[in-house]
Amino acid sequence: MNRRSLLLAAPALALAGAARAQSFPTRPIRIIVTIGAGSAADILTRALADELGRRLGQSVVVENRPGAGGNIAGEVVRRADPDGHTLLMATVSTHGINPALYRTMPFDPVADFAPVTLAATSPNVLVVHPDSPYRTVQDIVAAARARPGELTYSSGGSGTSQHLGGAVLEQMTGTRLTHVPFRSAPESINAVLGQQTTMTFASVPAALGMAQGGRLRPIGLSGLRPMATWPEVKPLAELGLPGFDVTAWFGLVAPARTPAPVIEQINAATRAALEVPAVRERLAGQGMQVLEGGPAEFGAFIRSEIARWAPIVRASGATAD
Repeated sequence: MNRRSLLLAAPALALAGAARAQSFPTRPIRIIVTIGAGSAADILTRALADELGRRLGQSVVVENRPGAGGNIAGEVVRRADPDGHTLLMATVSTHGINPALYRTMPFDPVADFAPVTLAATSPNVLVVHPDSPYRTVQDIVAAARARPGELTYSSGGSGTSQHLGGAVLEQMTGTRLTHVPFRSAPESINAVLGQQTTMTFASVPAALGMAQGGRLRPIGLSGLRPMATWPEVKPLAELGLPGFDVTAWFGLVAPARTPAPVIEQINAATRAALEVPAVRERLAGQGMQVLEGGPAEFGAFIRSEIARWAPIVRASGATAD
């Protein structure tokens, strides 16, 4: 198609996109979640689903498609019709870590998706067994320096935020820890409970109840911000590791070529849903902080995350292939 043809076609394409937006949605909307039920991503998505449905005039169905660090769910959405009826709750894994972790990806996290909005962030918390001799991160660092490789940390798998939390701890302190990967995050916590490993970076929803019940000892948060619902646990960045930031994040994306008016409609509905006090309270209770923004801002954030994680993953030696 020559330049003149493209110019003539542009108004027709714009009108077609506007027409699709006016009729959207015409059926239930699916949000594909990259992790299983009960995970932070799942809790967030289900907290949003009813409010989104009320604002968009259609039911919102949450579908869990775990596996391959979220790549399975990402591929499902990449292949979906670009009409706004199938969305992905993207994560720091699918749109940050995985491009450096996998030699081959089933999708391009930038080219194959249209960003909608960043929804929330959630830190992990560094925990040890309550009988552990380590009460501060300085205790852990001192022991790791004295006995390189002896201290262990478990994770839910190579390249997960739990793994990279330990890798960043090593990189920032010049220490050597031993990574012990498991098949899931609950198994990595069980390893600490059973004193098979020294520590793990657990999700706040998973760790909070166990810590309050005395089954785990929290050391510090992996994010930069303190939590209003768990104020006694400070960020590691405030406990002697300035700049320590291994934060999980979640945001909605649609298949590439989804019309801009549809993206804007979903963005507006999502931001309104995130303002509902009951939703905010539920997410805050799970250690999540709501972060809203426009599609362009989220797109820039995704690109910055891919660039940020690449050298960290390379330095850790993590690979999923």
